Amino acid sequence: MTDPVAKLPSELDQLPDRDPEETAEWAASLDAVTKAAGPHRAAYLMRRSLQHAEGAGIALPKLLESDYVNTIPTSAEPAFDGDLEMESKITAWNRWNAAAMVTRGARYGVGGHIATFASAAWLYETGFNHFFRGKEGDGSGDQLYIQGHASPGIYARAFLDGRLGEQQLDNFRQESGGDGLPSYPHPRRLPWLWEFPTVSMGLGPLSAIYQARFNRYLTNRKIKDTSNSHVWAFLGDGEMDEPESTAALALAAREQLDNLTFVINCNLQRLDGPVRANFRVVQELEGAFRGAGWNVIKTLWGNAWDELFQLDTTGALIRRLREVPDAQFQTYATRDVAYIREHFFGAEPALAELAKLLSDAKIAECFYSSRGGHEARKVYAAYRAALEHKGAPTVILAQTVKGYTLGKGFESKNANHQMKKLSIDEFKGMRELLGLPIPDSAFEDGLVPYGHPGADSPEVRYLQERRAALGGPAPARRVHSVALPQPEERAFKALYKGSGKQEMATTMAFVRLVKDLMRDKETGRRWVPIVPDEARTFGMESLFPSAGIYSPLGQTYEPVDRDQLMYYKEAKDGQILNEGITEAGAMADFIAAASSYATHGETMIPFYIFYSMFGWQRTGDQMWQLADQLGKGFIVGATAGRTTLTGEGLQHADGHSHLIASTNPASLNYDPAFAYEIAVIVKDGLRRMYGPDAENVFYYLTVYNEPKQQPAMPEGVEEGIVKGLYRFKEGASAAADAPRLQLIGSGTAIHWALEAQELLAADWGVTADVWSATSWGELRRDALECDEALLRGEERVPYVTQALSGAPGPVLAVSDWMRAVPDQISQWVEQDWSSLGTDGFGISDTREGARRHFGVDARSVAVAALAQLARSGEIPASKVKEAREKYGM
Repeated sequence: MTDPVAKLPSELDQLPDRDPEETAEWAASLDAVTKAAGPHRAAYLMRRSLQHAEGAGIALPKLLESDYVNTIPTSAEPAFDGDLEMESKITAWNRWNAAAMVTRGARYGVGGHIATFASAAWLYETGFNHFFRGKEGDGSGDQLYIQGHASPGIYARAFLDGRLGEQQLDNFRQESGGDGLPSYPHPRRLPWLWEFPTVSMGLGPLSAIYQARFNRYLTNRKIKDTSNSHVWAFLGDGEMDEPESTAALALAAREQLDNLTFVINCNLQRLDGPVRANFRVVQELEGAFRGAGWNVIKTLWGNAWDELFQLDTTGALIRRLREVPDAQFQTYATRDVAYIREHFFGAEPALAELAKLLSDAKIAECFYSSRGGHEARKVYAAYRAALEHKGAPTVILAQTVKGYTLGKGFESKNANHQMKKLSIDEFKGMRELLGLPIPDSAFEDGLVPYGHPGADSPEVRYLQERRAALGGPAPARRVHSVALPQPEERAFKALYKGSGKQEMATTMAFVRLVKDLMRDKETGRRWVPIVPDEARTFGMESLFPSAGIYSPLGQTYEPVDRDQLMYYKEAKDGQILNEGITEAGAMADFIAAASSYATHGETMIPFYIFYSMFGWQRTGDQMWQLADQLGKGFIVGATAGRTTLTGEGLQHADGHSHLIASTNPASLNYDPAFAYEIAVIVKDGLRRMYGPDAENVFYYLTVYNEPKQQPAMPEGVEEGIVKGLYRFKEGASAAADAPRLQLIGSGTAIHWALEAQELLAADWGVTADVWSATSWGELRRDALECDEALLRGEERVPYVTQALSGAPGPVLAVSDWMRAVPDQISQWVEQDWSSLGTDGFGISDTREGARRHFGVDARSVAVAALAQLARSGEIPASKVKEAREKYGM
């Protein structure tokens, strides 16, 4: 028979015990307490001992979970720095107007969310009244990541302080008229208010961590002192299911980001029902954050619970709270007191005796409304403790009731996320609960009215005074546009000259250009190189010793390659962000740097280089976030194309990122073939993004790892490079009446086109002109704009149509991308159009083998060109068959 208390192996068995007798005495004492007072008393004493040891500075592993009670007891709460009665009135007006705005919008079927802000109102209001620093004070102010579904409450507050009017509230989710409000925090749609888009759930917390980290980066590099900026991220407990929500918790703790606070609204509900129906999400989150090294503050219960805890002399109440699953606790909030007495307090005799001391009113107050997140003093204490804690980020787990104050039809109902309106009677009930002076006559037109105490009312004056003391309105986005000087021409000229007989991959050309630009006296320090590990793959190791890799600790070890020229150098003021294996983290870095011109008034020039397959496909949602946040910079898909990365195969072979990138209106996408094209594109990008007429766009460049001789730049091609197309090499006619066609290639495919040009001339007497398509996407963008202009009665000819106008013969396009990428422009090409591409899954092979497999190598291009000429009757079809045989097709 197995001994149920048999000793299991432990790491302690590996440690020497210098006094086994003393150890046995401690164990015997614990056994005695357990026998005399029960296991709960023994556990209490053990935890008290651990707490005492921690206070005494004895290093011990921490428990990952504490009791289901507030971290800060009522007796330890600091004095409340404000007028609670006045703040209650302000919060009541904001609750009302948030619900009214969404309900009025329901007339048009535009929807909206009511329950989220109703539960979180005090979490926001306490911050706005006491903690969130604005941008009109010293420094950059705080950065607020607002939970997307709470946006109606933020609009309601902006209405109360005079920044929004009734008409704008009535245009919630109706933007096409030009005076509407976006559904969620969208900086691109409302750039004076919102700083950070947060509705792609999980991206808010991830971005907040890297924003806090980037703040430290700016300080350590002496670009701007951000020590007074604090990052606040407001999240839902259901949102924490997203892997991105917890992906960087260890980074935040490892780098001691005490300038960061997560506020998680634990209303125990996600979009369709309970978050952890059979478990307890608060305890789960506490364990996850404590395990990652965060400071955890639980703000669960309101003051009404103090009496219950004082009466709990046996610990039965604490035990019961620890064992009740979330879904059951939600049920208590919707049932009568008799049900709570039976099912909660009836769980054990000690609880039943405690319940006899409580009135029905007290039980109702505790289980229906008294939550820590609904009481300003509790929230204030948590926020104050978060700011005072040093050495680690803080998470506040605040329990609330979803739909609080909206009435029994809303509160804690599984469907409240989908409920978009209240009835007039429900609004009247809400009015009585909130004590708002709104007469019945205000409802006579059948619509719920907006409420406002008046621009000169005590409530509005108080609100504005509090915000003035904290540095102005919040949230708010401010742009102090200062154009950066253009870098010296010297860096670009190096690529204009070409590489001579030396071979160089375009990836290396880009890195060489940026390395030279980082030496620029005026703008060099503003470059932010970002790479998710594998910097050596992209030839960036030369930047290590000169620019340094950012680490807040500097370099606490001697690198193994210290005796080498390009050794691995970390520095507190390092310029490179080498993030390890996290494309999502690197992209979050990029977003923080790309929007620093607005967040901090400091323009930075980030470039993020990565395997092209792991960009738009893996982190495309963040690239939309970048566009929404009006970020600027260069994202660089290296080892681009489906056939240039030899041997890697399907999961690394990108043949479609340009197609995905083309869906984003803010992304300017280029596929340069030569080093000089890169120089021209980057130079123009610096002008467009950082010049006097700066645009809110970013650049996507694909570069290749295939070494090639880089030609010098021909004269007069700059405009074509920027616009997307120019003739690189005109074919030499073998005869005046020789068949002729146009070959267009992008990226590395230009070399197959050039080789095909020679084959066609030498073997078949066909003349081909070769064009470089630096951007299929920009050609299409221009053509679409011309089509739109035509609808307005403006006659404009697309650039691609103009460029190819009069070019003899059909057009054949080839690229290392799927055919849909070049086919984007086919409808604006007057000539007969055909294309070749790398459709299908990638394969592991040599470059030559992969290109033959996809039918894009030079011989395949030549055969396709002949077939196109045969279809138009310019050569006999027999020539095509002969070519297939000659080239082994």
